[in-house]
Amino acid sequence: MNLAYFPGATLLAYLLGSLSFAVIVSKAFGLNDPRSYGSKNPGATNVLRSGNKAAAVVTLLLDGLKGWLPVVLVRWFGGSYGLGDGAVAAVGLAAFAGHLYPVFFQFKGGKGVATAAGVLLGINPVLGLATLATFGIVVFFSRYVSLASMAAAVFAPFFYLLGDRAAWIVDKSIVLALVAIAVLLVYRHRENIGKLIKGSESKLGAARRIGK
Repeated sequence: MNLAYFPGATLLAYLLGSLSFAVIVSKAFGLNDPRSYGSKNPGATNVLRSGNKAAAVVTLLLDGLKGWLPVVLVRWFGGSYGLGDGAVAAVGLAAFAGHLYPVFFQFKGGKGVATAAGVLLGINPVLGLATLATFGIVVFFSRYVSLASMAAAVFAPFFYLLGDRAAWIVDKSIVLALVAIAVLLVYRHRENIGKLIKGSESKLGAARRIGK
């Protein structure tokens, strides 16, 4: 690995991840700041509570894109600069951390579900699709987005190992990054965990529309 390019790539990934698109898109659509209503979480699910589905979809896609883009750029072009799997793991984790703790928004970010999905799709499309399928299955049967998000994140490292067991020695940095993402994502859902235990967590489709 070329250490000359590693810090720069990681920093750029973090800065990209620090773009809170829930806030940016809401402002562009003339909506209230998502940090001021609902769960106060700057993410696509809370933007949906505004009643503007288009804004929520755009937020979801952009949050996913900022996780996917730095990973695939390093995968596609990093070899020419001596950047390998360690850099892939670092930029993916940095982009995810940027969403959680954005430097441009007082380090108050979202829970990172869409960004984590983007990172997984960038690492390996099959890995990303398997994880998204897990999310879809859990949310279909439970109707809890938070539970589905945590389950998918926890299963992601195992899916990666099942698909890349022969590459464990080479790609262990990616496994560690996936574990770190899972731990951080579950931690960011700690309030949801409490609500799930109490039975007070909102189910999908039960969110109220928030007025402008």
